[in-house]
Amino acid sequence: MSKRVLTTESGAPVADNQNSATAGVGGPILLQDQHLLEKLARFNRERIPERVVHARGSGAYGYFEVTDDVTAWTKAAFLSEVGKKTELFLRFSTVADSLGGADAVRDPRGFALKFYTEEGNYDLVGNNTPVFFIKDPIKFPDFIHSQKRDPFTGKQEADNVWDFWAHAPEATHQVTWLFGDRGIPASYRHMNGYGSHTYQWTNEAGEAFFVKYHFKTNQGVRSLSAEQAAELVGKDANSHQTDLLQSIERGVSPSWTLYVQVMPAAEAADYRFNPFDLTKVWPHSDYPLQRVGRLVLDRNPDNVFAEVEQAAFSPNNFVPGIGPSPDKMLQGRLFAYADAHRYRLGVNHTQLPVNAPKATTADNYGRDGLMATRNGSRHDKNYEPNSHQGPAQTDAALSAPLAIHGWTGTHAAPAHVKDDDFFQAGELYRLMSEDEKSRLVSNIAGSLSQVAREDVIEKNLAHFAAADAEYGRRVEEAVRALRED
Repeated sequence: MSKRVLTTESGAPVADNQNSATAGVGGPILLQDQHLLEKLARFNRERIPERVVHARGSGAYGYFEVTDDVTAWTKAAFLSEVGKKTELFLRFSTVADSLGGADAVRDPRGFALKFYTEEGNYDLVGNNTPVFFIKDPIKFPDFIHSQKRDPFTGKQEADNVWDFWAHAPEATHQVTWLFGDRGIPASYRHMNGYGSHTYQWTNEAGEAFFVKYHFKTNQGVRSLSAEQAAELVGKDANSHQTDLLQSIERGVSPSWTLYVQVMPAAEAADYRFNPFDLTKVWPHSDYPLQRVGRLVLDRNPDNVFAEVEQAAFSPNNFVPGIGPSPDKMLQGRLFAYADAHRYRLGVNHTQLPVNAPKATTADNYGRDGLMATRNGSRHDKNYEPNSHQGPAQTDAALSAPLAIHGWTGTHAAPAHVKDDDFFQAGELYRLMSEDEKSRLVSNIAGSLSQVAREDVIEKNLAHFAAADAEYGRRVEEAVRALRED
């Protein structure tokens, strides 16, 4: 095998990569040393802005295999027949902390999927919880600001976290999830994933259904106590990355079984609560889980920066047979995610290998911009329609149309009978065992008792009491006991 030659970015051979060019043996460095200047300038630009949220992440490649016939509900080609496999990339992440944060912390986990289908890439951007803290995207920047590092102290502050939740009663359900046993997963392999939002499926006949995705881990759900997590962080801040990497390297391929809940579109309007509210779940007694297939991770990225840091997921990347619902948070994310990637990675981020389609080819009239790599032939036109056989529209809608009615404006009034913010948090609490309830109360009290303002504490205690009287009483007693110490 011929010896590889070190070159500059332009391909010229490098004569000396150990010594800079100088004026004499001990003289100053010369500005004409192109290799040195290029090497230092490139090093200064090796990092890109980290994600505002979900900055800390790990990822792996794998495939999705259909195990059950779902063609009655969707015409999506990658779900069209039992046994069909589709390549995918999955990125796990924490939400609030920065790129340098630890893995084993109490925080929701991102569960973002990119399916490389023959009809284009389909992105499903979810979490390891079926609900979220807010239901309207206009509150999202404020929510994230309250959870991130304080601009004065430079660290996450309990005062900010709980102050926001005090003014967001709809967060009570997710707060109960977060401070419960599943708030700190033992690893990325040992947690479930959820689409969280409601999506629309459309079948070949044009019939519409609303669906929720549930990825159930086949490794079993395992979580850490606060004490176990603190010990693990001290040993390995990258614990979840280490576990995922090593498990795949030794041939242990983690897997999840995908189920969906399916609601005929006509039933949404009269459901007892708003089915598009991200702070609520659909009871399985109303819409049972329907098995779809199996997700398997079997290959680690070769370069974490190129494939994990530069992976870009956007919930508006749909394929025929799958589309959005009126879920307000989803509607806001349809814009926000893609816009974040254009800022962070550039307008041509979709041409990066991890983001580019694999089972088909992107063919459109987008041209130029920073880091453009798709040129086309010399006679390709960059406008449409044209007389040169350029790519043309299909006239086939991706999903069924949604009926819209009512007045434009900002609407806060509930549209359904049970649209209060607390009943599902109470139901979740009452499902827990006594040991689970005790740990939940202890976790909440340990954080809430750090808040300086008494009125903020009182507002949060009222939320827990509204969910369940016993829940509220136990949290209040635990908080008071800690503040008296």
